[in-house]
Amino acid sequence: MNHKPLFIRHAKQLVTLARSSERPLKGQAMNNLNIIEDGSVWIENGVIQKVGKDEEIVQHYQDRLAEADIVDARGKLVTPGLVDPHTHLVYAGSRENEFEMRLKGATYMEIMNAGGGIHATTRATQQADHEQLLQESKRRLDQFLFHGVTTVEAKSGYGLTLEHEIKQLEVAQTLNEQHEVDLVSTFMGAHAVPVKDKENPDRFVDEVITEMIPEVARRGLAEFNDVFCERGVFTPEQSRRILEAGLEYGLKPKIHADEIEPYAGAELAAAVGAVSADHLLKASDQGIQAMAEKEVVAVLLPGTAFFLMAEMAQGRKMVDAGVPVALSTDCNPGSSPTVSLPLIMNLGCLKMGMTPAEVLTAVTINAAHAICRGHEIGSIEVGKKADLVIFDVPNYMSLSYLYGVNHAQTVIKNGRVVIENRIKRSGVNA
Repeated sequence: MNHKPLFIRHAKQLVTLARSSERPLKGQAMNNLNIIEDGSVWIENGVIQKVGKDEEIVQHYQDRLAEADIVDARGKLVTPGLVDPHTHLVYAGSRENEFEMRLKGATYMEIMNAGGGIHATTRATQQADHEQLLQESKRRLDQFLFHGVTTVEAKSGYGLTLEHEIKQLEVAQTLNEQHEVDLVSTFMGAHAVPVKDKENPDRFVDEVITEMIPEVARRGLAEFNDVFCERGVFTPEQSRRILEAGLEYGLKPKIHADEIEPYAGAELAAAVGAVSADHLLKASDQGIQAMAEKEVVAVLLPGTAFFLMAEMAQGRKMVDAGVPVALSTDCNPGSSPTVSLPLIMNLGCLKMGMTPAEVLTAVTINAAHAICRGHEIGSIEVGKKADLVIFDVPNYMSLSYLYGVNHAQTVIKNGRVVIENRIKRSGVNA
């Protein structure tokens, strides 16, 4: 359907992140935001047509200005739509009781081994039908959109049986079809060893490889394949088998790596050619170097470390080592129940030593590359999807500085205003 052109005018700062579509930014280049002062964008049919100073756009389209819907961004910051490359969006239930347990000293692994943690959410998710899962997940996705997030990666992994893993992925597929936010699906059957296989985890690994991966691929329900490589969960050898099996069926590898202790997860990510390695709180120097050499995106999750009261990943060290870094909420019920990427950006600055420019790069173009979408989203360039956010702040530094506040005022998805003055527009895939 053709819509009227959309003309975003007079941004105080228009953060374009131009010339970064081919590969993620790393090192000092993560500070190159390519900002246009008094910047404007002309959009038609959901695609960015022209980017530049306002006077340039006006001159180019002077005969068509009356056609366009005008969005006045005067005094405000305009960025690409934010991208969250690591979430566990689709689940049922809540685990606030575990929050209190941890405050009293219980560790994440102690809670999980006592039948809580992932297992508690697995029980709730298995018991929920498609409609319940859809409605609970939609509420979270609405909140992502209100915070300026226009693309979200969503993992399965709370089913742990073929039937329920498929149910999670089908809910994600439905949301992708019905919701304004684009969802990118990851199969993560290897999120935990089910209680029934605790004494024989290899039996479950075989089930993931021989039953789950082929069926998920046959149904076209996922693009990526992820595994929780951690002592007490899946070993590096088991993780390699699962990731290589996914590759045989066209599922690109991702990996939860080195979250709780050094476990050669970063090294494995580089060895199997993973698109990203995520968490990395305890990644070794050798693992960081291997990721830099292979350009594996490090998806860091400072909200998880913050919520678990753990030491943060070494974001500054990874950037300086030449690893392309992205940031994510890790939205999940147990270790990071948040949808606020702007809060994550602030933690990236205060707790991981990254600059405001680096964290903005990390939630736009680098996050897009972490889900193989750098060619179509993550920057404001001609030919890309018109996913943009207008923040009610005067510059990009304020976005990380004024923390704990949602500054997203207007959200544009596929060239249409879907959030305006923090109100969801009616009639837009509601």
